[in-house]
Amino acid sequence: MDQRTLDQLCINTIRMLAVDAVERAKSGHPGMPMGTAPLAYVLWTRFLKHNPANPQWPDRDRFVLSAGHGSMLLYSLLHLTGYDLPLDELKQFRQWGSRTPGHPECGMTPGVETTTGPLGQGFANGVGMAIAEAFLAERFNRPAHTIVDHYTYAIVSDGDLMEGVASEAASLAGHLQLGKLIYLYDDNDISIDGSTDFTFTEQVDKRFDAYGWHVQEIADGNDVAAIDAALRAAQTEHTKPSLIIVHTHIAYGSPGKQDTAEAHGAPLGAEEVKRTKEFFGWPQEPPFYLPEEALTHFRMAVERGQTWEAAWQSRFASYAATHPDLAAEWQRTLRRELPPGWEASLPTFKAEEGTMATRVASGRVLNALAPTIPNLIGGSADLATSNNTLLRSAGEFSPQNRSGRNIYFGVREHGMGATLNGLAFHGGVIPYGATFLIFSDYMRPAIRLAALSELPVIYVFTHDSIGLGEDGPTHQPIEHLAALRAIPQLTVIRPADANETMVGWRVALTQRHGPVALVLTRQNLPIFDRAQMGAADGLARGAYILLDTEGAMPDIILIASGSEVALAAEAREQLAQQGIRARVVSMPSWELFEQQPQAYRETVLPPTVRTRLAIEAGVPQGWRDYVGPEGDIIGLTRFGTSAPGPVVMDKLGFNAPHVVARALKLLGRT
Repeated sequence: MDQRTLDQLCINTIRMLAVDAVERAKSGHPGMPMGTAPLAYVLWTRFLKHNPANPQWPDRDRFVLSAGHGSMLLYSLLHLTGYDLPLDELKQFRQWGSRTPGHPECGMTPGVETTTGPLGQGFANGVGMAIAEAFLAERFNRPAHTIVDHYTYAIVSDGDLMEGVASEAASLAGHLQLGKLIYLYDDNDISIDGSTDFTFTEQVDKRFDAYGWHVQEIADGNDVAAIDAALRAAQTEHTKPSLIIVHTHIAYGSPGKQDTAEAHGAPLGAEEVKRTKEFFGWPQEPPFYLPEEALTHFRMAVERGQTWEAAWQSRFASYAATHPDLAAEWQRTLRRELPPGWEASLPTFKAEEGTMATRVASGRVLNALAPTIPNLIGGSADLATSNNTLLRSAGEFSPQNRSGRNIYFGVREHGMGATLNGLAFHGGVIPYGATFLIFSDYMRPAIRLAALSELPVIYVFTHDSIGLGEDGPTHQPIEHLAALRAIPQLTVIRPADANETMVGWRVALTQRHGPVALVLTRQNLPIFDRAQMGAADGLARGAYILLDTEGAMPDIILIASGSEVALAAEAREQLAQQGIRARVVSMPSWELFEQQPQAYRETVLPPTVRTRLAIEAGVPQGWRDYVGPEGDIIGLTRFGTSAPGPVVMDKLGFNAPHVVARALKLLGRT
């Protein structure tokens, strides 16, 4: 069989696997895999450096299917090239318990690098991966010893390019000159509602040229030679990311549904499947037919991958012999381990230092840790000086300085969140990103995907309440704590003082599965005298007794988070003057508290003490679980207002007299 015929057979094998799987599932998106099969085939068999026998080989090229709705394209490639994804899994596409979900999920299917589906997210993930590759290459490679040298590829769609998150990430990638980032754009002119002429008529080539990308265009998505040549040209462009615009036909080969929106998100139907197989000269039976010649050709990826990795292992052995300390650090970072003794660099804060905003304490902790943890890398959405997230003496990550650890994301919260996920998906780095808590709304899709994927991303959200003051209700978060707490597998930590902030960072850095959000104040807070109060280490358990009664159970428990803990402590003193015993519980993290044994939780919140008052400058949603039916909540059910922070807090009831009055009412003392 000549090469051209073999190429066509392999491409059609990808197409027909996708068609049969979607048809059997009675659900899915067949059109995209049918149109992009030539792109994927050329990339995966001629360019992509990977080892199906070891999907986690560190120096593999990364492949992102940003158009995650076309997941059967990826599953077909994984099965055909020899990953641990049996054909039976393709036959169970979108079914309960299968490893072939409707959209790719990292960690579920071997070889899937990112969790994609929400359009634009995968596009931005790839940018994070390319940043990680460039940073790690600069950090670890040495003359004559290269252990980090790989590309990040993606297939992106019209929908990806419409989403704003992709625009933000593309702008950042162009600015950073990420030359090892190569995207194939499936330009099929069709979206769910019909032709993209309805909504998307911009000149994509000029747009990406303006971003600073290297842009090529292929007129025929079935032109294997042109795809090959474009990818080779992209690999030679070292100072610009590449976009290869490929004009394809959605559902190519389907006589009745090619180039129609009907083929985007629904099976072709039995009759159309029959006609499509006739078009390609494909056997009608059996479904999931795999030509032996095609499978043999695809499975050459196994041998190639083993050869690539063996060569890399040999290089790494030489590297380790010459640079043993760097080699040990490399292996440690891949295992997501922290350097020995790193906790010794954590600062502690003394009450006599006065008051300190938790954002300031966070900055001090971060800079104390930075020299000890060299793979800690991140930045802010143009708010580094306000978020206190700038790593002093760590340099700026830029085209001229790939070793810099401060990433200037610009005013791009959407793009920052998804790029952080890409950094984490890549591995070898500990990524963090910062903005005001109010703008966590802009990042929510990426935060949700980080939680779904159990990525160890750290978010620093400052200006956490109405206490930020004069910027007013547009910048004063009200519902945001509740919104973040609603995301499964996201740990939200709102520390009450500088030492709790330090412990919060310790928790965040040791978290292996799932992201952590540190929620911090703009305004100064007292640093608690820990000799007289519970140890700040209690934060690691989610809630702990900060101040207690002596020799008797409390009459009331005051529960608070963040800045309101100091308010609870002040109210406790005033209640004591009236002979009322009050316990103060600092509750910085519901998620950590729920992980504790019931016995511990009942020690902090005894079931016998049902008079409880929660205090938090946010919506009261969720607090009823902790105060019970007999308790009360001081929260906010309205937006804030523009005025100095202390004035806003006082006017909206966050003052000691109001807390005392509500406590007395609960106790029936009014």
